[in-house]
Amino acid sequence: MNFQRTKIEDVIIIEPQVHGDERGYFIETFREDKLEEFLGYKINFCQDNESKSSKGVLRGLHYQLAPYAQTKLVRVIQGSVLDVAVDIRKGSPTFGEHVAVELSAENKKQLLVPRGFAHAFVVLEDDTVFAYKVDNYYSPECDRGIAFDDEALGIDWILNSTELNLSAKDKVQPKLSETEDIFEYGLNYYTPRVFPQQGSQHA
Repeated sequence: MNFQRTKIEDVIIIEPQVHGDERGYFIETFREDKLEEFLGYKINFCQDNESKSSKGVLRGLHYQLAPYAQTKLVRVIQGSVLDVAVDIRKGSPTFGEHVAVELSAENKKQLLVPRGFAHAFVVLEDDTVFAYKVDNYYSPECDRGIAFDDEALGIDWILNSTELNLSAKDKVQPKLSETEDIFEYGLNYYTPRVFPQQGSQHA
């Protein structure tokens, strides 16, 4: 596996090694030991999620507050997306900046989105299957979002606004400057996992 830090060093691009021949291919999609060796700290993933979406669906920008903050390790099984992570750690030298990476079934890249970041993706092909690991469970009480079209963030979603398809919730999220429900740079949000009341997340 190849690990590459982005312009925001806590956001990591992961490229697995592909072993292919005339029969198909084999890849290791996750190696705990290699990831921990690169990061220098441990992430305890506890749940895998998967969604299927048509072209133009935009899910995000989402995050959860402590003590239910989440790290996400995301990838595409079928199709392609533009995946975006926004630094929402107040006091961070990259506060309000973002990383945008195309993830596809073809390039097999993954993105590690740490706690302290808002996450979103826009679907670039019909029937795209998106999968991700999280290291904390969903908590409705701590579920938050940022407006995808916040001009201060300067995100280019590639598709025209008329092509985008958002949930009712994501259409009315506040701008980053309008919310105090964010993170503080330098604090350790990797506290022991908390178990919320039973519930399910629908992105």
